[in-house]
Amino acid sequence: MAKSNIEQARLSRGYTQQQVAAAIGVSRPTYAGIESGEKELTVRQAEVLSSMLRIGMDDMLGAPDGASVFSDVVASTEKYKQIILNSLKYGRGEDGKITKTKLAKLVYLADFVWYYLHSSPMSGMTYRKLPRGPVADVFFRALDELEEDGTVIRESKGRAILFSLMEREAPTGKLSEDELALIEKIGKAWWGKSTDDIVNFTHEQLPWKICRDGEAIPYGLITQEDPERVYGTIQL
Repeated sequence: MAKSNIEQARLSRGYTQQQVAAAIGVSRPTYAGIESGEKELTVRQAEVLSSMLRIGMDDMLGAPDGASVFSDVVASTEKYKQIILNSLKYGRGEDGKITKTKLAKLVYLADFVWYYLHSSPMSGMTYRKLPRGPVADVFFRALDELEEDGTVIRESKGRAILFSLMEREAPTGKLSEDELALIEKIGKAWWGKSTDDIVNFTHEQLPWKICRDGEAIPYGLITQEDPERVYGTIQL
């Protein structure tokens, strides 16, 4: 096991050893042994690490001569924007609007519930612990770009920032039928509920609780939760 590859992948994603250890269900010293090559990964642990760190199985094992073969796979921004737009479509209120904070939480839930079900994220974007909940690094920039190209409309109402779709429908070309179905179920499950309701729900999840402010949140942490703390009122 090549220490440089796993360690480099972890550091590039902004995760601590403790976070990754919790995600694969081992102690930090045990995980440190995995990074150093002193301990072996189980197949399940390797699958979680591969998805969480976005590093291939071959990259984790290293090249035959010991050279690092780590390659950073950039997640699709266009797919992430479609997750945002469809979360807006299914989560908006009767007036067609949704708060920026609630929208961010719907997108987070789509990514992390998908990971819970399939051991891989829907978008692969890096999420961090921010004051109002887990938010992907690119969320705010993606919204700015969607506003600039006329896809969404932004407005202020008191202290809240609201978004609505310019068109009735949202693009879906980058999403599978199953991904779109999950986004719809999550949006409908939280329809009519307040921003505070969904913020409080995500704050009770392990990914929020275990991380420090500003830290990257490992997707794998969600697999340590009980189903009711993952799905909430979502009927899968």
